[in-house]
Amino acid sequence: MTNQQALRSAAELARASKRRYPGESAEYRQARTALLEQEIELRRHIERVAAQRRALPPGAIVPDNYRFDGENGPVTLSEMFGDKDTLVTYNWMYGPQRKSSCPMCTSLLGALDGEMPDILQRVSFAVIARSPIQRLLAFKHERGWRHLRLYSSGGNNFNRDYADEASDDGDNAGFNVFTRSNGEVRHFYGDEMGFETADPGQDPRGAPDLMPIWTLLDLTPGGRGTDWYPELAYPTTPAHP
Repeated sequence: MTNQQALRSAAELARASKRRYPGESAEYRQARTALLEQEIELRRHIERVAAQRRALPPGAIVPDNYRFDGENGPVTLSEMFGDKDTLVTYNWMYGPQRKSSCPMCTSLLGALDGEMPDILQRVSFAVIARSPIQRLLAFKHERGWRHLRLYSSGGNNFNRDYADEASDDGDNAGFNVFTRSNGEVRHFYGDEMGFETADPGQDPRGAPDLMPIWTLLDLTPGGRGTDWYPELAYPTTPAHP
């Protein structure tokens, strides 16, 4: 970790930036430099939070070697690690009670599918939902996902234990991280931000937000908006010239 005392101030770094744009006004440059200072501070805070997360004490030993139905047959949680010592899981909101997949989950998983060849170089990654595995795989084929590894948890209590699902009436999205060492599988981290931790006027979101679509829209004048969410399908639009 970089020695925080050795860092130059964010204001100094922002003033050192040589980036300029055609026709920008002095007012724009002053405001943009002030924003750059805050962006540098945000980057540093994200690094501090990540370091604090990595320094968590050992989590609890996982109480069950949960059995899942995978694309190639039954698999246990410990087997999902493969040759890695870290396993990231995502609870997909596509339980048997749903007519279709959660559009927000679908948007996120579509983005992660493209990143998965890189992610799998470092950690194992599993997408878990309570619908039967054949239903999950049919949706995977429909969306053209190539790299996501899907598992059905319909026959175990994983969603209850690690996605805070109290019954079969609903499902929750969520990331969890597990570690394996000396034959022990432990829970390392789970996201805990939801409706209870949301600020007024905001939808629940984690920090940092792992959905690329929101990170990109945060760069635009309109931001995320208040009345728009991803959909499973959109009307056909003309090709871009």
